[in-house]
Amino acid sequence: MADETTANTLGAFSDQLADVVAQAARSIVTVAARARQTATGILWQTENETIVMTADHVVEREDDIKVVLPDGKEVRAQLIGRDPGTDLAALRLPADALAGVDAQPAKRGGTLRPGHLVVAIGRPSKDGVRVSFGAVSAVEGPRRSWHGSEIESVIYADVTLYPGFSGGPLVDLAGNVVGLNSSHLTRQNSSALPAVTLDRVAKTLLTHGRVRRGYLGVGTQQVPLPEALAQKAGLTQESALLVVNVEAGSPADKGGLMLGDLIVLVGDQPIIDVDSLRAQLSSDKLGQAISMRVIRGGEPQELSVTIGERQ
Repeated sequence: MADETTANTLGAFSDQLADVVAQAARSIVTVAARARQTATGILWQTENETIVMTADHVVEREDDIKVVLPDGKEVRAQLIGRDPGTDLAALRLPADALAGVDAQPAKRGGTLRPGHLVVAIGRPSKDGVRVSFGAVSAVEGPRRSWHGSEIESVIYADVTLYPGFSGGPLVDLAGNVVGLNSSHLTRQNSSALPAVTLDRVAKTLLTHGRVRRGYLGVGTQQVPLPEALAQKAGLTQESALLVVNVEAGSPADKGGLMLGDLIVLVGDQPIIDVDSLRAQLSSDKLGQAISMRVIRGGEPQELSVTIGERQ
């Protein structure tokens, strides 16, 4: 009797999981924008239209992009914009593309915790969706991608991203999209961006076609900050950034940064590594002059550097 009850329970759960996949599949498309391997995209509702969100690294060409809708209908899509830093790209469908198609924009999910069960779904071809099932192992954030972009969080799940899964959704057991899967977002193969990041980047791409980021034009290396130098500069931090390269004509060059400078403060924020410097180069500071304290030849100096925009 116990074995029969267990089998019935597992059977019911299995049916529920299949229903979840079937529901989510109505929001999943195939994206053909590279030569060898098609990928996956998600129908994403913005304020004014339904677009396709996918992974930036799967969009190798910016024209002749094809999208296969859930019913197999193939349409041409236009690249709205891309953000390599978060590995996201947005595509625009023809105005009547979804007319008469059994499709719907993705439903957003809520907050994930380690241990939650999730499904990674891909539609790498016209043959239908493929599925990988597992548990959330960690949710880390806010943090920066290994490309250096600030993101709200990264979802790590014990799922397999098969070829063509990048750009597809990570779905909870209610059928809601909780993230977009990418094999290039971090140095791990299975990670996903949360829905809140998709909303933010989609809005920016629709407005600007790209995500604007600050730029100094300086190469740096984290180094220990000798205690004597720290005390002389009125600091308590144990590391700083050594300037190893300054691009000619860059904001750093125009602001007076020199090879060998130790960057220790931007504004009132200690600069202890590359991430702490990047954090001070947010898009809302573009074109603004920032105060920067460096140690040059053993002596603290104050500089003013105007943040440029990375092209």
